[in-house]
Amino acid sequence: MERGYIQIYTGNGKGKTTAALGLALRALCAGFKVYIGQFAKGQNYSELKAPEFFKNLTMEQYGEPTFIVDKPSSKDIEGAEKGFKKAYEAVTGGEYDLVILDEINIAILLDLIKVSDVLDMLDKKCIKTEVILTGRYANEALIEKADLVTEMKEIKHYFNKGIKARRGIED
Repeated sequence: MERGYIQIYTGNGKGKTTAALGLALRALCAGFKVYIGQFAKGQNYSELKAPEFFKNLTMEQYGEPTFIVDKPSSKDIEGAEKGFKKAYEAVTGGEYDLVILDEINIAILLDLIKVSDVLDMLDKKCIKTEVILTGRYANEALIEKADLVTEMKEIKHYFNKGIKARRGIED
């Protein structure tokens, strides 16, 4: 694989994780080794079954099965710390061609992870590794560091009509 770049998918619109998972599918089908770490997520999403279908995929969650509403709990903090250690190894170690750090922007916003630590990790990333950071409210320093930034903008969403997350589409 050629040199890897840093991508950010952010914004208030739907599709940040979905776009990252789409790129993971493309990379896996090209024979790449992929690591996906999901921060602040512990729910049972359909994509968690993907490693059963792709031997080159490692996928882990670093969150509780409930959303963080006010202040993060001690378990939220522990999960993020554990996840960041694994993410650091995945980004810097050279084992993976693509590393997706799903919702890491939210983990930074909630002070579960320091932006300075993420910047340090990105400075030390393996040259061949492509890194994707997802989540709303991407930090300006990360936006400056990234090679590609896409903002998802909500124009219309069926959730506003009371339609719940659907298995295989949002869940």
